[in-house]
Amino acid sequence: MSHNHNNGDNRQVVQGKQKMTPSEAFVETLVANGVTDMFGIMGSAFMDAMDIFAPAGIRLIPVVHEQGAAHMADGYARVSGRHGVVIGQNGPGISNCVTGIAAAYWAHSPVVMITPETGTTGIGLGGFQECNQLPMFQEFTKYQGHVTNPARMAEFTGRCFDRAMSEIGPTQLNIPRDYFYGEIEAEIPEPRRIDRGPGGAQSLDEAAALLAEAKFPVIVSGGGVVMADGVEECKALAERLGAPVVNSYQHNDSFPASHPQWCGPLGYQGSKAGMKLISQADVVLALGTRLGPFGTLPQHGMDYWPKEAKIIQVDADHKMLGLVKKISVGICGDAKAAAIELSRRLEDRALACDATKDERLAKIKAEKEAWEKELDEWTHERDPFSLDAIEEAKEETPFSGGQYLHPRQVLRELEKAMPEDVMVSTDIGNINSVAHSYLRFEKPRSFFAPMSFGNCGYALPTIIGAKAAAPHRPAIAYAGDGAWGMSMMETMTAVRHDIPVTAVVFHNRQWGAEKKNQVDFYNRRFVAGELDNQSFAEIGRAMGAEGITVDRLEDVGPALKKAVDMQMNEGKTTIIEIMCTRELGDPFRRDALKKPVRLLEKYQDYV
Repeated sequence: MSHNHNNGDNRQVVQGKQKMTPSEAFVETLVANGVTDMFGIMGSAFMDAMDIFAPAGIRLIPVVHEQGAAHMADGYARVSGRHGVVIGQNGPGISNCVTGIAAAYWAHSPVVMITPETGTTGIGLGGFQECNQLPMFQEFTKYQGHVTNPARMAEFTGRCFDRAMSEIGPTQLNIPRDYFYGEIEAEIPEPRRIDRGPGGAQSLDEAAALLAEAKFPVIVSGGGVVMADGVEECKALAERLGAPVVNSYQHNDSFPASHPQWCGPLGYQGSKAGMKLISQADVVLALGTRLGPFGTLPQHGMDYWPKEAKIIQVDADHKMLGLVKKISVGICGDAKAAAIELSRRLEDRALACDATKDERLAKIKAEKEAWEKELDEWTHERDPFSLDAIEEAKEETPFSGGQYLHPRQVLRELEKAMPEDVMVSTDIGNINSVAHSYLRFEKPRSFFAPMSFGNCGYALPTIIGAKAAAPHRPAIAYAGDGAWGMSMMETMTAVRHDIPVTAVVFHNRQWGAEKKNQVDFYNRRFVAGELDNQSFAEIGRAMGAEGITVDRLEDVGPALKKAVDMQMNEGKTTIIEIMCTRELGDPFRRDALKKPVRLLEKYQDYV
């Protein structure tokens, strides 16, 4: 079958082996993999292929900076469950993507990074925009495909798309720019998708036996539950056991917040209720989580990880089993399939925890009520630095003329005003991390955070990518003013290309997360931590978005509702700038710094 030039046929892939150009083979393989959207900046290196994107039904969304394109591809993949695709000009366009691909790697996003390269006749001569592009990404990709001959264009392209899904992470497709040209014979490969099983029968039997004997089982529902679309199956297993369910770090959308057994996230600025309950566990079922070291650190003054508990870990990647925490049983399998099999094995079995189900449900309810009450009363931070900052704020007036607001009160008001079916991305930083206590979701693929890579400038481009994949869902990004400065120019991408989103910027005039370390370890000697900013709402207006400055607590909820209404009904991007005090929540890691020691006389005062 050859190309039919009517529009109804342009998503049909050419069948069988036939003559085509490598550009056509590349584009047809994209079509075969369902690609309709790509993010990047146009470049001469791939222009021959780009010329036929439109008739193939592919939209290239031009961004402001390629790091933003990589984050957009990440958000697109995380909300849709299919590939996010990013492309750029060889050399600087590609090197700009490294940070975004690293973030996608730690989020397990099936992003395909297409990296056109210097032509083969000039490699090694130090020509224009030449660099070796494979080593740049070897840390942050699951597979790197390098097209070794134009005739293999479709083969390598197809393999990169297949591996992104099977390995659950980014892949790189590296193409010498002269290999787009010429005439080849090619067949477009059909996509291969792995049917993942529940894990080995023996390990499932061992896990079921442990759960049957457990007196206080607790489930950690991780990102793997979201990726496997296994929330319902996790719920069924939790209900059978009467077990508390905690979200793994930055996966607040892995279990519905309205469920009586939901207990909130572990990790930095997570739920005290969840931490207190898991500390009592005798068996922990870690479902679809690698139990990363940062996600189980002591928090709120509690070293809550249960030292004596038996751990059952389920992960699709066998290399993660027992890597961080000592485990009793490791199941290499799909989180959804494993949950189904465990439920089946426990269905007609008498469980040690059956007798205490009501008692444990009452304990869950009591712990959650205590935590909610604490959050309601925790209107501001209470450490000495924050109390000083609150006093200073009373003496100052924001440029908007109102008053500086307590971040925790702001986060509570935003939580109350959240629309149904919302998608939220958070950047990295102090207020954004405190937000974890207040972000609750009813369905998966709703929460996107920079995970273990923890890069600034993540939230806005990621939510733009998510909105491109799910235009019917409200999309909200949270960012502090430091991180916002790294990505706010992508507001222009949202405006130019009608991908409306709402950004909430916490304007507290500082790099809060790192400044907290200067408070705790360096006697408030602030170096490079202060940020004197213009109005982000005004900058947003200059970029073609709506801008709202909020400096009264009662305006927080209405501002969010108005912005979401404009997003969904008028296609408007809005920057909500919230004037916040300089108070700061707990530091990221008390374990990562030491009290300073100075041996030279000239530095004796700097301790």
